Amino acid sequence: MSSYISSNANRFYTGLESAYGRVPQITDGNRIPAVALSIQQQLEKRERKDKTGSRTFPGLPAGGRRRTTFDLRTYLTSWNTQNGDPAYGPLVEACLGGSPLRFAGGTASVSNGATLTFTAPHGLAGGQAVSCGGEIRFVMAVVNPTTVQLNAPFSVAGPGAPIGGTISYGPGTDLGSVSVFDYWSPSTAVQRILCGAAVNQMTVQINGDYHELRFSGFAQDVIDSASFTGSAGQLSSFPAEPAMGEFDYSIVPGNLGQAWLGSSPDRFLTITSASIVIDNSLDLRANEFGSSVPLGISPGVRSVSVTFSLYEQDEDATKGLYQAARQQSPISVMFQLGEQSGQVMGVYLQSVVPEVPEFDDGQTLLQWSFQGSRAQGTTDDEVAVAFG
Repeated sequence: MSSYISSNANRFYTGLESAYGRVPQITDGNRIPAVALSIQQQLEKRERKDKTGSRTFPGLPAGGRRRTTFDLRTYLTSWNTQNGDPAYGPLVEACLGGSPLRFAGGTASVSNGATLTFTAPHGLAGGQAVSCGGEIRFVMAVVNPTTVQLNAPFSVAGPGAPIGGTISYGPGTDLGSVSVFDYWSPSTAVQRILCGAAVNQMTVQINGDYHELRFSGFAQDVIDSASFTGSAGQLSSFPAEPAMGEFDYSIVPGNLGQAWLGSSPDRFLTITSASIVIDNSLDLRANEFGSSVPLGISPGVRSVSVTFSLYEQDEDATKGLYQAARQQSPISVMFQLGEQSGQVMGVYLQSVVPEVPEFDDGQTLLQWSFQGSRAQGTTDDEVAVAFG
């Protein structure tokens, strides 16, 4: 007997595509702990102007162009640092475009908390992250093959400190695409695959109930098990869901983390909310003659912006943010989400000219709200995202 489908009887998987719209093979390791996935597909509706002899709408021909959009939300969660990368890594990579950089870790002596001198060549590059004691930092400058300067000091590192491994994502000129698999129970329900998914916008929400990641954009098509035809997604048949193994993770509370702001960054404990938005200004090759679906991705100028609110205090670090905004002087911005190894994410903007803050005096304590301050850089270096 048929029954209603529970919205919790849902599992998501994602994987990078080797070519646009080519659905990859997945395993249980590709599963992601998403909150919700919204997919909308619309057929292009063209007005008919032929004279039919009546006022009745005669319908539209089949085969028109399809427009597919998606919006996927997930919380920042723990992951297995020994066996793999964060499950939503493919979505981050698809948004930024650069190949991920992996750092295996090492041993280093620490000077002033922000200069690391390793006992062996580190192989790190500017913008790449390192971790120590549940904290994550980014390489601001490579001094020599064994020494790097960090964007902010570690608070817990000392002589001979163990420096943990990380995976770092940075911007690239070209963008890739992912497939998102949407499986339901029972297996006889309609299953879906979003193929050719290009991430137009990635949003990181900080200091809410939970840290949240949001990915939205455009896809080539949505394939389903009920109407699947051969060659859709370059598949010969609709793939069955992988055998499910253990799927255990912890959600990171939204209040855990650190914020480092300023030209000589200081740690701010007064942040009330923050968000970082990466917007790719995407366009698709969606008007090609002979195809009803898009055939490629065409990214525009990247926009990376940060919005944050904090309690105003009568001290130099807070007043320095206001002065930088008035003088249009760049500052660095770094947010660390989480505070335990395997649950830490960092976002680093090396040069941001803050907007003059709005004064919010509607509550008991005065807050400053810095809205939509845009990051800048030279060549694909305005933002770095890392997990450790």
